[in-house]
Amino acid sequence: MLPSPPNISTTSFNGRTATIATADCLEFLGTIPDESISLLLTSPPYFIGKEYDESTDASDFEEKIDALIPVIGKVLRPGGSLCWQLGNHVRDNQLLPLDHTVARAMDRGASFVLRNRIIWTFSHGTHLRRRFSGRHETILWYTKGDDYFFDLDAARVPQKYPGKKHYKGPNKGKFSGNPLGKNPGDVWDIGAVWDIPNVKANHVEKTDHPCQFPIALARRLIVALCPEDGTAADPFLGSGTTAAAALLEKRDFIGCDISDKYTKLATARLQALASESLRYRPDRPVRVPTPNESVALAPPHFAMH
Repeated sequence: MLPSPPNISTTSFNGRTATIATADCLEFLGTIPDESISLLLTSPPYFIGKEYDESTDASDFEEKIDALIPVIGKVLRPGGSLCWQLGNHVRDNQLLPLDHTVARAMDRGASFVLRNRIIWTFSHGTHLRRRFSGRHETILWYTKGDDYFFDLDAARVPQKYPGKKHYKGPNKGKFSGNPLGKNPGDVWDIGAVWDIPNVKANHVEKTDHPCQFPIALARRLIVALCPEDGTAADPFLGSGTTAAAALLEKRDFIGCDISDKYTKLATARLQALASESLRYRPDRPVRVPTPNESVALAPPHFAMH
């Protein structure tokens, strides 16, 4: 299932295994059996001058995505999901939204359906002087076909006002919220529901990798889009965030990175997770309603869940 003979490491935790290889992404994906992956979640490198960049401009990047799409289509299960975690590229004070670039390539691929364009926001980052500071990134969620796996209940977030009731109609006076929580929507806003800050500076997950996304972000996607018996994958492994999230959520994982430096870093993080010493920031609600807000009081039937 995995390429040979590059460096390979395996780490087990929560009864599941993460396997990591040092390999080129296309070569790696070519070794994976067809229709064996439930979720491919990745953040591809995009010509910003990092040591691991394989492209130097937008056209190179788009060609790379074009080459990846059919290979990803082969390894994904019918009903499987593909998530691109994408930032924005700025050159000469001009913004290039990378989700637009990837969406064009995906449209040419023609075998995937776009389900959501998810925006996740954060309040910290570089402070700009000639533009508004960038405070969001994007996840494009595609499925392979229309009969796809989606576990909304696993990804629900706490109700902001669990005591809220219908004010009219046949259900007037009854509690209106879902006891399991609410649909998080397609904007994951730190100021409203959940705090998912980006990994910068003093974030507990910060490593030597310059472009990490948070474990909490990957966990939410994994529980919603990868069944418990499924396997998650990331062909641009980086610091191993998707791998750690998969093991935390009791899913198997396979992934690769072309850089031996980063596969070693990812392996070290997984070993820390296995020994329960990995530092990571869990999802948690930001706003805690005050006790005197009647709509914030959880009704008795919420306590059952």
